[in-house]
Amino acid sequence: MDAIQTFLKGRPPSSSHQPRFIFRQRAKRSGLGEEHEEERGEESQAEMTPVHPESAEDLNSSLSGDVTALVLHKPISRRKAVFYLTLFSLLIFTTAFLLGYVVFRALCHYCGETDMELGPVDDTCSSHYDASESMMDLGELKDMLRKYLKEEQIESTVRRMSRSTHPPGSSEGNTLAREILQKFRQLRMDHTWTDSHYATLQFPSRTQRNSLWIVDANDEILEEIPLGSPLDYCAYSGIGTATGGVVYVNYGRQEDFDLLRSLGVSIGGAIAVARVGGGMSFAEKVWHAQRAGLGGVLIYPDPADIPQDPRRLGLYSSATISEHVHLGSGDPFTPGFPSFNHAQFPPTQSSGLPLIPVQPISANVASKLLSQLTGPECPRSWQGRLPYVRCALGPEFSSGEGRRVRMGVYNNMTPVLLNNIFASIEGKIEPDQYIIIGAQRDSWGPGAVKAGVGTAILLELARTFSTMVENGFYPRRSLLFVSWDAGDFGSVGATEWLEGYLTMLHLKAVAYFSLDRAILGDDNLHAFTSPLLADLIEGVIKQVEHPKHVGRTIYSHTESLGGNWKSQIVKPLYLNSGAYSFTAFGGVPAMELRFTKDSRPYPFVNTQFDTADHLQEMLQGRLGALGRSLGELVGLMVLRLAHDLILPLDITCYSSTALHFSTQLNKYSSELKARGLSPQWVISARGDYSRAAESLREAILNSDISEERVTRLYNTRIMRVEYYLLSQYVSPVETPFRHVLHGRGEHTLAALSEHLSLLRSNPRLFDEARFRRQLALLTWTLQGAANALSGDVWNIDNSF
Repeated sequence: MDAIQTFLKGRPPSSSHQPRFIFRQRAKRSGLGEEHEEERGEESQAEMTPVHPESAEDLNSSLSGDVTALVLHKPISRRKAVFYLTLFSLLIFTTAFLLGYVVFRALCHYCGETDMELGPVDDTCSSHYDASESMMDLGELKDMLRKYLKEEQIESTVRRMSRSTHPPGSSEGNTLAREILQKFRQLRMDHTWTDSHYATLQFPSRTQRNSLWIVDANDEILEEIPLGSPLDYCAYSGIGTATGGVVYVNYGRQEDFDLLRSLGVSIGGAIAVARVGGGMSFAEKVWHAQRAGLGGVLIYPDPADIPQDPRRLGLYSSATISEHVHLGSGDPFTPGFPSFNHAQFPPTQSSGLPLIPVQPISANVASKLLSQLTGPECPRSWQGRLPYVRCALGPEFSSGEGRRVRMGVYNNMTPVLLNNIFASIEGKIEPDQYIIIGAQRDSWGPGAVKAGVGTAILLELARTFSTMVENGFYPRRSLLFVSWDAGDFGSVGATEWLEGYLTMLHLKAVAYFSLDRAILGDDNLHAFTSPLLADLIEGVIKQVEHPKHVGRTIYSHTESLGGNWKSQIVKPLYLNSGAYSFTAFGGVPAMELRFTKDSRPYPFVNTQFDTADHLQEMLQGRLGALGRSLGELVGLMVLRLAHDLILPLDITCYSSTALHFSTQLNKYSSELKARGLSPQWVISARGDYSRAAESLREAILNSDISEERVTRLYNTRIMRVEYYLLSQYVSPVETPFRHVLHGRGEHTLAALSEHLSLLRSNPRLFDEARFRRQLALLTWTLQGAANALSGDVWNIDNSF
């Protein structure tokens, strides 16, 4: 401006005010997330010399490209000079703006690809979004999802994933991790990265095989019983040997051990033989056996539960089923802590680790042992279909006095580097709210069902949503796609991530969808879920065609079977579910969807026969179609959560659970009153919760939810309901599953109900002090949830 004013006044500018131009360039190296900045300055060396009429022609010839020369070529008025300079400045500004816009758009839609190594990498691609752009309506988005969701890649991914065993830390497992990271990067997500942990896992010993012998009264070995493959084992088993008689314990449930005691069967120090199934994980069977005083556990698949005929897609009688036996999830040597670096945390051990040895055995081995037992005859409901077995309970052998069984387990604990692989699409309005979709990647065996199916659907959903974004979909909230490591050891990778980011996730995680074991058949759909997500299920099953019954939706097919759809589809979360830790430990609503078969359940999970060929044989070649149907179900629910202004979570769902328990308490009112106990506090807390949930629901219905501030306040309260129900009065280290309704421990509603039932079934075992503590834990957790739902402290009005 000084130069222009001087020129207009007819004076040369001062040389001390020479202009300085700064060039700043910022670039992101694709894949590395690194920024570098270049800055350089150039000082103009051209001086603006006073122009005289006689030298004007010479100046024009020497500076023909200079603006000043152009202006001074002939005398003009001061007003015209200002006009031309302003016009030229606007032209330069417009050109620079358009050029910058084009370059920015190019950078946004393309991130160059680089060679990728597995490691803690963050790959960021900036995105452009104008909040004034109109959002696509939900109907258009659903059509777009169906258009881009394909089935062609699902089978090929399952086959690639299950061509060989790939446990955590193996070369094959690391290769698969790199491939998945590469696929995420090719989709040009907003962010891709890895999250790494060192966790302690247990593997079979390379020098000493697990063994089983029959010994005499002097502990001399009479016979060694072959156990098959050394890869057949139960991770986190107790180490060492155990010797004792054999007791058949059916499924190893608590009621099974109670029945054995009532029949007078001597079980102390004996070796339990338990069947796979019964709605019990291996860890729960072992936990009950250890509490009952048994010295070891052998677990086998009975033909009554799992078909044995290989010609009918059954399990060979020589096959075993492997599963971890840690009654918990995550690294059992850092309970409650993330396994970023063991040296940071005090040495500790999960209370869920068994102290007794555990080994999986085949039906053939179980038949050999159980056929020799004497003692009381089994209850009719306990009788399986093992050949040549007259079902007796034991613990004595009929073939010789003093004969017993000795088992030896020699597995090794090993620290392993785990890598969870992440990719995300950033939300455009509320990017700090996450909808998470995940599947485990590892498997002891081929793992077609265990790891292949979930990974295939995960990659297909990631590709579909990425394509939708390229074609105009602007998700309101962020989408995270995750491939978890060490799922076979108890959701170790997922739980360690939860432990590492729990403080942040309870503020930001909206919901989690697990794709583990998503296809075990093609008949019925089951949803193991938090009740908060149940309403979403009803909406999508009315829109998705049943993969086996053409022309009928999943909803209409389910209703045709008789009964209510919810009772047939909605199931509670269970310990070995990939979704369980998110809700019971992290306080995040979670769901695991699964197609199953009526007549013949898929028998090969956790075996060396879990291959793509066996899965396709059961599905009659329709693996891709089943995978697409399940992907559509999850995708439609994710769309609702990513699109709706108000999160579609049923915050009133727990009111009925609390009401049911209040009714149960009232049934014991006379017994409680006789002991000076009153259920009034918990009943009052239940009422406060119900009123708070209903009040929030009505407030949302009567509010202008188009106002962003109001919407965010409501969503903040809605998405934390599950977290409110984590008991704040128990330690996450000692009691990691703190949820009072879905968790495990003395603080839970289930434990309180079980203890309450003793008032009539066995009053001598009822502990008044323990009951008071349980009642207080439940009451104040429920009351805290009610207060949080009520909003601000001045809105809370309870009767305490």
